[in-house]
Amino acid sequence: MPDTVGRMMEILLVEDSLVDACATIGALRHSQVKHRLTLVRDGEEAILFLQREGRFARAPRPDLVLLDLHLPKRDGFEVLTDMRADEHLQTIPVVVLTASNDEADRTRSQLLDVDCDNYLTKPVNLDKFVEVVRQMKHYWFTDLILAKAAV
Repeated sequence: MPDTVGRMMEILLVEDSLVDACATIGALRHSQVKHRLTLVRDGEEAILFLQREGRFARAPRPDLVLLDLHLPKRDGFEVLTDMRADEHLQTIPVVVLTASNDEADRTRSQLLDVDCDNYLTKPVNLDKFVEVVRQMKHYWFTDLILAKAAV
């Protein structure tokens, strides 16, 4: 956990479709969860952001990743696999947002042992999406992120 108290939830949206990104951003706005969102458009950018490399060297650590599976350069499965293999990233909750209704995609993520925290198909039902985001918010107990205990 970061040392700051009272900061907004950091959300990383990994989505190559601007239409879907706008819909997700609108749904987040509707959820009234206090957040700051960063959008990256492919899997390669997502990994650079998460590992704070290159132009993302000063990127915030996300509290939640909203991840499309079918991305250019590196797909969402590769991003998820890399996240779950990295001890600094493996605890970040991931919600997969995909246009694929294919059960094979869900099964593939489970077989790779890179289970995501939730899986929603696009077009995302607004009410269901808002509920998932609120559940993720409750993961932190409130809109506020608590500071580390003093040593």
